[in-house]
Amino acid sequence: MQEFESENTENDDLYEHYRFTSSEGQVPLRVDKFLMNFIENATRNKIQQAAKAGSILVNETPVKQNYKVKPHDVVKVVLAHPPHENLLVAEDIPLDIIYEDNEVIVVNKPAGMVVHPGHGNYSGTLVNGLIHHIENLPINSNERPGLVHRIDKDTSGLLVVAKTEYALAHLSKQFFDRTTERLYYALVWGNIEEDSGTIEGHIGRHFKNRLQMDVFPDGEHGKPAISHFKVLERLTYVTLVQCKLETGRTHQIRAHFKHIGHTLFNDERYGGDAILKGTTFTKYKQFVENCFKVLPRQALHAKTLGFTHPKTGKFLQFDSEIPEDMQACLEKWRTYAEFSKE
Repeated sequence: MQEFESENTENDDLYEHYRFTSSEGQVPLRVDKFLMNFIENATRNKIQQAAKAGSILVNETPVKQNYKVKPHDVVKVVLAHPPHENLLVAEDIPLDIIYEDNEVIVVNKPAGMVVHPGHGNYSGTLVNGLIHHIENLPINSNERPGLVHRIDKDTSGLLVVAKTEYALAHLSKQFFDRTTERLYYALVWGNIEEDSGTIEGHIGRHFKNRLQMDVFPDGEHGKPAISHFKVLERLTYVTLVQCKLETGRTHQIRAHFKHIGHTLFNDERYGGDAILKGTTFTKYKQFVENCFKVLPRQALHAKTLGFTHPKTGKFLQFDSEIPEDMQACLEKWRTYAEFSKE
C-alpha cells in the first residue's frame, strides 16, 4: 500500500484510490479496521494518517478513524496523486475545435465533460479525446498531455491546449505571468449591489469538506486568488456577472462568490442548488425548480480566451456563445424579471 501523506492544501486534485461498499449484514466496525480487511499491505498507522488528512470519505463525507461503518456505507480513500494504474487511453470523442494550427488547439468544452482523468473519471475526458486527435502531445509537470489550464467538469467553455513542447512552455509561462485573458459569465444568487468589484482571498481545500475549496482572507492557507467582476444584468433574485481572472485556482469563481454571499446558481457542491433568495410563494419555488431542470449544473461558462501565440507572437482572442442550457435559464429569469415589474 502506498504511503499516505499529510494533506497539503496546495494540492488541487484528489484522486480516488479505493472504493468499498459495506454489505447489508455489516456489523458496526471502525473504519480503520474495516479498510485493514480490504486493502492489501495496509497498516493501521497509514490508514489513521489518511483519516487525519481527511482522505477517508464515507458517503462522500470525511470521517475520523473511529467512525463505525454501517450497512451500505460507501467507503473511499482519496489522495492527492493519481493511482499508478491510471493509464491514458485514446478515445474517439467528438471535439468542438474553435482553432487549430501546428502549435496550439482551442476547444470549446461542453458541460459534463471532465478535462483530465481523476476522481474516478478515467475515460471519456477531454484528454482522452485529445490524444486520439493529436499524436505525441507534450506532457506537463503533472503528467497531463498538452494542458496548461483547465475548467471544472460542469463548467462549459474555452480551453487552449499545447501541441508542442515549445508551445507548452510558452503558454505555461503566460498563465504563470497572468498575461492571458480569461472572461467567464456566471449567474449568481442575489442582487450584487456594486456594478463592479474585485474579490481577493487565498483559496485552499476546505478543512472539513475536502471536495470543496474555501477562501482564507488572512492568507495563512491556500494560494493567492484575485477575481474581478462586472454586473451585466440584474434579474430580481439573481445577477448575471462577467468575471475576469487574474489567477486560476481550483473552483476560484465558485469559491469566491460563495465567500461574498453570492453562490453560483445551481452549484450543487457549494449549496447553490437550494433556493437562496426570493419569496415564499409556491409558484416561485416551482419556477426555480424549473430553472434547475433547464440548467442542471452550475451557471458558469468560460466565454472568452486570449493568449499570445507561441510562434507568431500575435495576441489571439476567441469568444464562444453561451450554451443553450444556460441561455434558456437566463431567458426564464428575464421573463420573470419583466413580470415582476408589472
